[in-house]
Amino acid sequence: MTVKEHYETHLAKFYSWMTGDFETKQKEFQNFLKDNAVIPFSTKKAIDLGAGHGLQSVPLAKLGFHVIAVDFNKHLLGELAINGRGLNIEIRNDDIKRIKQFADKDVELIVCCGDTLSHLDNKREIENLVTDISIVLKTGGKALLSFRDYSTELTGDSRFILVKSDDTRILTCVLDYESETVSVTDLLNEKTETGWTQKVSSYNKVRVLTREIVAMLEANRMRIQLNQVINGMTTIIAVKS
Repeated sequence: MTVKEHYETHLAKFYSWMTGDFETKQKEFQNFLKDNAVIPFSTKKAIDLGAGHGLQSVPLAKLGFHVIAVDFNKHLLGELAINGRGLNIEIRNDDIKRIKQFADKDVELIVCCGDTLSHLDNKREIENLVTDISIVLKTGGKALLSFRDYSTELTGDSRFILVKSDDTRILTCVLDYESETVSVTDLLNEKTETGWTQKVSSYNKVRVLTREIVAMLEANRMRIQLNQVINGMTTIIAVKS
């Protein structure tokens, strides 16, 4: 199953539950942006690649950016439209790889968070996207990326990760590592009136490594301003020279 199919048939329906309270999460991201001086400085144009239901787009707009929010999933973009009502957010149901087709060269910020990079088909596509990000950004513009580093292979029982649970839902993720990819199986158990049911869906992620992303950015005249792990996610801010 492709990543897009996985979202359409499985993950999108409970994605907002999985990520937690929207108001809390978007405030956390807004504070992160302020703490790291990621604020409008010229054109105010920002692109959110893999925008989902708006955890990045909403705080960006609240800080004064005009945001182009791009995602391939209509369900999540529908939630974003509600979460971002009244804010300066332009919603695009599109492929993030087409960034050069829906952006001009006055963009001062490009955001790609939530493991979106690993959803591309292979490392060459990631490299091409990083190059396109550099091309689209104006000089002094910033790229903000977050992703899970899959350099350390999980084995045995450690491959089974409890993502979230409550009285009616339990989401478990199972990881199987290959040299260039990670096979991800999401197991969702839900309590119904007739008992518990289980829904299973699998897809592949690219095995993203932090050092490779840093090398791609630096090869495209991007200076690393921040590189640290935050809540289990490698978070990088890079500035175009």
